[in-house]
Amino acid sequence: MQEQSGAMTIYELVGGAETFRRLVDIFYARIEQDELLRPMFPADLEPGKKHQYLFLMQYFGGPTAYSEQRGHPRLRMRHAPFPIGNRERDAWVQHMYVAIDEVGIQEPARTAMRTYFERSGTAMINQFLPGETMPTQG
Repeated sequence: MQEQSGAMTIYELVGGAETFRRLVDIFYARIEQDELLRPMFPADLEPGKKHQYLFLMQYFGGPTAYSEQRGHPRLRMRHAPFPIGNRERDAWVQHMYVAIDEVGIQEPARTAMRTYFERSGTAMINQFLPGETMPTQG
């Protein structure tokens, strides 16, 4: 997400790096307790926390350290090894929503971030149970 016509970026609107650090910390604290998602993550969560922090800051208009360190995000490729269905997607998105709310992110950034997490979560789905379909965007 890029700054357009002098408007503030979401990164700036939410308060910058510290807000994203808190968002990622809250999200990962929830992952640690999640019986469905925790097995998909490595024992040491710190590298993933760092990558998510850098990625989210960059995506929402902050520093470009993620690309400088890791190149193109390639989110689908990086998530391909993990079985992600509707249940996993919904749990992941819900943890991000809770993190947004706990951090206290206000509009219009709140809706923009929720929309991004919903869409990106859906894009990571790589398996379906019989009779399942893609979640609708809402």
